[in-house]
Amino acid sequence: MRRAEREAIHGWLVLDKPLGLTSTAAVGRVRRLTGAAKVGHGGTLDPLATGLLPIALGEATKTVGFAMTGAKTYRMRIAWGEERSTDDREGTVTRTSQVRPDAAAIAAALPAFIGQIMQVPPAFSAIKVAGQRSYDLARAHAAGEGEAPAPLAARLARIDAIRPLDPGASPDEAEFEVDCGKGVYMRSLARDLARALGTCGHVAALRRTRVGPFDLTQAISVGERKWLDGEIPLDKGGDLCDKAAIIAHLLPVATALDDIPALALTEAEAERLRHGGAVSPGSAEMIRRLATLGEGTVVAAFQGERLVALAEVGDGAIRPVRVMNL
Repeated sequence: MRRAEREAIHGWLVLDKPLGLTSTAAVGRVRRLTGAAKVGHGGTLDPLATGLLPIALGEATKTVGFAMTGAKTYRMRIAWGEERSTDDREGTVTRTSQVRPDAAAIAAALPAFIGQIMQVPPAFSAIKVAGQRSYDLARAHAAGEGEAPAPLAARLARIDAIRPLDPGASPDEAEFEVDCGKGVYMRSLARDLARALGTCGHVAALRRTRVGPFDLTQAISVGERKWLDGEIPLDKGGDLCDKAAIIAHLLPVATALDDIPALALTEAEAERLRHGGAVSPGSAEMIRRLATLGEGTVVAAFQGERLVALAEVGDGAIRPVRVMNL
């Protein structure tokens, strides 16, 4: 389909991504099936991982940043005794240990990983080093080409909670549920927790269950084999191999904005904002509302049920940041 023929389709499609599929490939399949002019995703999910992958179509792509910065929840299984080059089961073994931590040792180690922590990203990550992706440098070295890349610099990460699941079920593995902020690497968490316990470890399985306002109750399950074959059967509410079925499962553009304040506009105010103009409060209620929100607050501006723009509060008015063409 030529770009000129692509359609203006707006909303969020929330997928339960299968094992082995990249986030980029998932976006490509949705783009080809729908013919949507703009498609993007709300947070990369590794091929090894399964679970929540929100895909934005049309004007929803303007709200991707809000989905990506929202809190996330993962279920992670760590295999003890082996550290791997990729920090997950797909890498080669680089270190081994006979130590297997028990439930008491794990519980004692977890508090050090909760809150604002410094975390070194995995070598196999998309972070750029001198203009190149770290994973490209790491793969080249693994293939015998080039020097080993220098360790990546530690970054600030926020982990809100780590909950052990079924502790003691197996001495060789442990499963956790993790609530965290943007940019936290589960592979780094598995590696570092294992080291703190005096052993080695890597991610054996990973599933994302929440991204900002999206959770698995909204997700469409995906048949793995047909996805990999280039088809998209989605088993919630029927087969989504055609455009009409996909569109029927779209969530509103504003779904990603549940965590930011909403502001109601009159028709005249909405029209001004759509054309890039600042809107000064026309009522005592709006004056009070803007004062409560404070300078620099981003709001979702609505006219009735229609999302007009993302706007920023400043100098007693609101100014458009991203105007929605809905």
